[in-house]
Amino acid sequence: MKISSAISSAFSLRRQVGSLRIARSSLIKSAHILERIGLAAVGASCGLYVGATLLRQKGGMFESGWIVLITMLYGALSYYVGIDLSGNVARRATSNISEEWNGSEPAELMSAAGTFSAAIAATLSVSILVLDQNLPNGLIGFVAGCWVVGSSLQVAAGAMTRSSDAPTNEQR
Repeated sequence: MKISSAISSAFSLRRQVGSLRIARSSLIKSAHILERIGLAAVGASCGLYVGATLLRQKGGMFESGWIVLITMLYGALSYYVGIDLSGNVARRATSNISEEWNGSEPAELMSAAGTFSAAIAATLSVSILVLDQNLPNGLIGFVAGCWVVGSSLQVAAGAMTRSSDAPTNEQR
């Protein structure tokens, strides 16, 4: 008897939850926020690898543990702001056949180049750490440069996109 009552109560609970409606826009916004937090976590983990590679080099200028925290925070910021450009950029894009310049291309190109550069820096850092390589400071500087340039391009692309999406108070 207890099993049948548990089953019937589960079905009645399902009916009650089924009637609960969540606004689609709030569900999409929640999913978008979760996606952005996930991107920030990926950026922070990439920054962790780059920072650990810089910290590992002896005789360099990155011998403080703060470099790991700084690269992680900058990575989280750059991936949060720069990879997932707003949907308005995608909606404004024209077909591939059109030769028309719509203004969103620089932000998209900067975001793509920044993501590529930061990902290359993270991949090189992971390989350096995993293979326990001792590389010249010039190559480590290259990895750091790729990270800084890539992350900066992502932040700039995100800032450009968000500033162009901001509503203006001009009346026409």
